[in-house]
Amino acid sequence: MLSRAMCQQARLARDARFDGLFFTAVRSTGIYCRSVCPAKAPAESQVNYYASAAAASQAGFRPCLRCRPDSAPGSPAWQGTQTTLQRALRLIDEGSLQQHTQADLALRLGITDRYLRKLFQQQLGVTPTQYALNQQVLFAKKLLHETHLPVSCIAYQAGFNSVRRFNDAFVKQLRLNPSAIRRHHPEHANNGLKLELSYRPPLAWDSMLTFWQARTLTGVEWVEADRYGRTFSYLQHAGWFEVAPKTASSLTLTLHWSGRRGLSSLVQKLRRLLDLDTNMLQIEQQLASHPLFTEQLLSGLRIPGLWNTWEAGVRAILGQQVSVAGARTQLNRLVQELGTAVTDDKRLFPTPEAVFASQLAMIKVPALRRQTLRDLAAFVLAQPEASPEQWLDIKGIGPWTVSYAKMRGQSDSDIWLAGDLGIQKALARADKQTVNTGTLAPWRSYATFQLWLQKGG
Repeated sequence: MLSRAMCQQARLARDARFDGLFFTAVRSTGIYCRSVCPAKAPAESQVNYYASAAAASQAGFRPCLRCRPDSAPGSPAWQGTQTTLQRALRLIDEGSLQQHTQADLALRLGITDRYLRKLFQQQLGVTPTQYALNQQVLFAKKLLHETHLPVSCIAYQAGFNSVRRFNDAFVKQLRLNPSAIRRHHPEHANNGLKLELSYRPPLAWDSMLTFWQARTLTGVEWVEADRYGRTFSYLQHAGWFEVAPKTASSLTLTLHWSGRRGLSSLVQKLRRLLDLDTNMLQIEQQLASHPLFTEQLLSGLRIPGLWNTWEAGVRAILGQQVSVAGARTQLNRLVQELGTAVTDDKRLFPTPEAVFASQLAMIKVPALRRQTLRDLAAFVLAQPEASPEQWLDIKGIGPWTVSYAKMRGQSDSDIWLAGDLGIQKALARADKQTVNTGTLAPWRSYATFQLWLQKGG
């Protein structure tokens, strides 16, 4: 939690870089707000600060209808050594407590239920169950504000098993009635579901588009003007999305997906792919103090993610010892032959099942590399939840491939690709043969992308 003085300065300045890092509750009105709320700032003596919206709600405050805390960026995706808490938050955001109990979550994390509750109480001021329910309700509130979806559909997409349960939780958590929010809902649109994705500035969107553009696969991804889009399959439903800038602190998401449940966890997955919950202020302050970055940093450069570690692993294997353009050629051949069609011009990235069943004659690579791809496919099919570190037992996969898969497939913040040719070229241009990267932890992935894009690596 930030100090009270820092919270006061940020809310008075309406600084978007602190949006979602804390929430301001006004005792005289019973309302809690984001740091960017445009309403008249209350006196400091009238406010409390909370590390999460869930904590503010648990303390008896309801969300502001003007700044809408449901649209704030999430907590920082990575907070140093708090890996257990962050993994728990990620699993909850993906819907873990909607299908399983709190004890099941603790078991999956390898800790006791008691220790899990202690972590949440110390860091967020609520229990895991209270946090999960608050996230569900806030996401439902966001859908009520921004979409034409019926209330019954919103209830299921937010993870509730009945509309009655949804209405009850909504009133108890937010002190609001769903119908009050849906007074002026958007008109029905046939061109996809549109949602606003907030982030903390800055965001180097043009640089990320440049990175994606050089690696887009025909039919799977596309970059058009200021938009990035791609296909995906989630919960056995294929779809595609596009994102484009809306304001200085938000993107517009246009989503085409037919799933009846799981929208909340899907949006969280897209936020991870776009790296929207990162606190760039903290990261860039640390990078700028390192001798490697004597020049000005490329401000707002995030990790341009991939859909999953499987896709990242395939891209890494076919990118070994070849140029970006060469890898793209082979990947396009793989996609055109094995990718399932979504529409006439859109295809999914090939699945492990498709790769394992093929002899991969369409790609012009050594036979050993084809076998490595098929071995990886077999491993992922047998152990879909396994960590990429376990891929090292597969012939043809080394540390670079595993690190690349973790960085782009999991958005791991602390990957340093020391053996990467692009990084070596960037270090040579900077007259740095060896670099002590320990002081860059846990943000070495961001340092890697800075060198790739800033130094021309």
